[in-house]
Amino acid sequence: MLDYFTKTKEAFKRLATDKDGVVSFEYIIVAACIVAVVLAVFKTDTSISTALHNGIVKISSTMSGL
Repeated sequence: MLDYFTKTKEAFKRLATDKDGVVSFEYIIVAACIVAVVLAVFKTDTSISTALHNGIVKISSTMSGL
């Protein structure tokens, strides 16, 4: 467990000193915002959620019949 902590700590140190890491961090922030918007849409709009659920059910039932 301590080994993972040490590796993570070293990775964050490299990220903080690397100028390219700043760009990667910005992409992470943008991706998190996109995920938040998608989750908000799926939680509030039940028609999209229902359509997605029905599609997954149809695919899984077809796959189980193979």
